[in-house]
Amino acid sequence: MKRTGVVRRIDELGRIVIPKEIRKTLRMKEGESLEIFLDHEEDIVLKKYSSMHSLSDFAQKFADSMGRYIKHTIVITDTDKVLASSGERKKKYLNKNISEALLKSIQRREEILETYEKEFEIVEENKEEGTYAMSTIIVNGDVIGSILLISDGEDLKESDFQFIKIASSFFEKYLEE
Repeated sequence: MKRTGVVRRIDELGRIVIPKEIRKTLRMKEGESLEIFLDHEEDIVLKKYSSMHSLSDFAQKFADSMGRYIKHTIVITDTDKVLASSGERKKKYLNKNISEALLKSIQRREEILETYEKEFEIVEENKEEGTYAMSTIIVNGDVIGSILLISDGEDLKESDFQFIKIASSFFEKYLEE
């Protein structure tokens, strides 16, 4: 574990304050959930909770399966990291932090079909050019992630955009139950 040098007292209600610097580094915002673990040495470990993270294996199988039929890269994210990716770009994206620009698009609940080549950034410090489509995943009113389709040569079409919207709807329904 990495030491921060920060010490906090527990108040009379059993609460602690997570310092602003740590919240900023971990992209934690007011109202987000944390998981609490005890490790083998009985240390308390706080981990940012993501309902999408529990679906990482399923999301990867989904991306791989659909990627065989759709000749574009599929990327599935939560609000922090890329959880699944298909195609040749898989290693380029998988388990990397999403870019600030993508996070803002997710938070604004955007649905995007970019049919003209444009610069975009899916993961931090990795700008690319091409066409892409994005749909936000919203469960019980909360934004929890996104699904993107990135062109691998030929430009995206309206039918590709419809596929992404159907896929995000599938994840929404799956997580609501």
